[in-house]
Amino acid sequence: MVTAVTVRVPAKVNVQLAVGGRRADGFHDLANVFLAVGLYDHVTATPADRLTITAEGRDTASVPLDESNLAARAAIALARRHGVAPAVHLHIAKDIPVAGGMAGGSADGAAALLACDALWGTGTPLKELLEIAGELGSDVPFPLLGGAALGVGRGELLTPLEVAGTFHWVFAVADGGLSTPEVYRECDRLRREAGHGDGVADVPAPAADPALLAALAAGDAPALAAALTNDLQPAALALRPALADTLETGLGSGALAGIVSGSGPTVAFLVADADAAAKTASALGPSARVATAPAAGAAVLP
Repeated sequence: MVTAVTVRVPAKVNVQLAVGGRRADGFHDLANVFLAVGLYDHVTATPADRLTITAEGRDTASVPLDESNLAARAAIALARRHGVAPAVHLHIAKDIPVAGGMAGGSADGAAALLACDALWGTGTPLKELLEIAGELGSDVPFPLLGGAALGVGRGELLTPLEVAGTFHWVFAVADGGLSTPEVYRECDRLRREAGHGDGVADVPAPAADPALLAALAAGDAPALAAALTNDLQPAALALRPALADTLETGLGSGALAGIVSGSGPTVAFLVADADAAAKTASALGPSARVATAPAAGAAVLP
């Protein structure tokens, strides 16, 4: 009998986030190019009388320890799919920033799916795990795959992408998170304010940038730097103006490019190599995190 399963799961950075117009259901179609980076959470599943959650590590004061946590929701969804009770204790060891635009909560949901599946011996195929993950949230499927992928629809429909070489990143982690729904609402407001409209008919359909995909496939950091885009960045900067100073500091240190990661407020800087990463991290201060990409997807540890 398996008594404990630990899954390691990576963070992500969005190297392209193209946001379509607001749909009738309130969501937006996306062309979301994910890249997994080497910052990890660990989720450990052990048998229990009922579903419980504990957490340790960075920012855990803001991690919910009830059924609103994506890890708990993942356990419940998997249990329901297989007709079993979600009797499990989930312990989350956090190193991915919370509410930082790096899919930390989504990563925990993905890890919980994999950990519970192994603990319960339910043998769920990856395709089915990805379907369950997509029902939980737009960013939950990608950590199961890792590497690089294009997400369309709400971002949950994934196509793996070719990625070569090693990309070096520095992440400036801001105090306090930004609400993803609030950032999308601000994006819509800014579009209306600019006179372009915010509906599906008003905004070009999102599509992956061929130059960006080619840069990933070639492992070409300068070319990737030139192609980084995030349609949510103006909204994140409007809600958190101090991020502009962070971008200026990182770029002034010699970073190839800087971009708000997802809905923010983490700012991601692509740099040339490990020495450049150390220089940029020093300029950004103690909150800065250094990581490389691509990283492997969620995996059960021995």
